[in-house]
Amino acid sequence: MPVKIRLQRHGKKGKPYYWIVAADARAKRDGKYLEKLGAYNPNTNPATVELNIDGAVKWLQNGAQPTDTAKAILSYKGALLKNHLVGGVRKGALTEEQAEAKFTAWLEEKAAKIQAKTDGLSKAEAKAKAAALEAEKAANEARIAAAAPVVEEAAEEVEETIEAATEDAPQVKEEE
Repeated sequence: MPVKIRLQRHGKKGKPYYWIVAADARAKRDGKYLEKLGAYNPNTNPATVELNIDGAVKWLQNGAQPTDTAKAILSYKGALLKNHLVGGVRKGALTEEQAEAKFTAWLEEKAAKIQAKTDGLSKAEAKAKAAALEAEKAANEARIAAAAPVVEEAAEEVEETIEAATEDAPQVKEEE
């Protein structure tokens, strides 16, 4: 039975969410699968990927062929690297400890890259918000400056109306 590691679409229209599954190549895209290996959410930035690396490596060792997109995701999370290192251990080129050390070092480097991208995105977002706030302040100040003469004229008219009303009103003496 030929097995493929591929994406199974979930989510609603316009908001895709994928499961990474090992399935029979003849099964429908969203049909029966042999094992769920993880999930992929392209709606976030950076995209969120959860993957059972050991399960993916097990299927790769047993001959499962990943689709192009699944291969990119497996490579991104390090499953293909771990598969390569396991092959080296099996051939005797590496020891188990050396392979695990290389994989751990790669994971730490990858986590640092992802964190740097996330920090860069948050800085860019903060900078855009600050620029928008400055533009809004400038627009408000321009609007206030344009309305200032109208407000002064209205204030003068109100004062004149009050003075006229107090002159016309009868004076009431206070009793002690």
